[in-house]
Amino acid sequence: MNAYDVIKKPVTSEKSYSGINIKKYGFFVDRNATKTDIKKAVEEIFKVKVASVNTVNIKGKLKRQGRTQGYTSDVKKAYVQLTADSKAIEFFESLG
Repeated sequence: MNAYDVIKKPVTSEKSYSGINIKKYGFFVDRNATKTDIKKAVEEIFKVKVASVNTVNIKGKLKRQGRTQGYTSDVKKAYVQLTADSKAIEFFESLG
């Protein structure tokens, strides 16, 4: 699996913004990606050292529009903690 297939996009929420100061970043990732895949992908794409990876699977919510109903897509988030001596990810610097 390609590194760019593993990392989909950054998480843009208050929780992920609060972790930027301590070098903890959130990403939406492929649902089949393991923690090892995520660690390798982040290190390859951003040229940083990853200390730990925490993942969370989020089930889609029920949405209704009149009589029809359906579920939003299931997603997987990964919260990546960088090592203390690693450089910060430049993309998130303007957000923190």
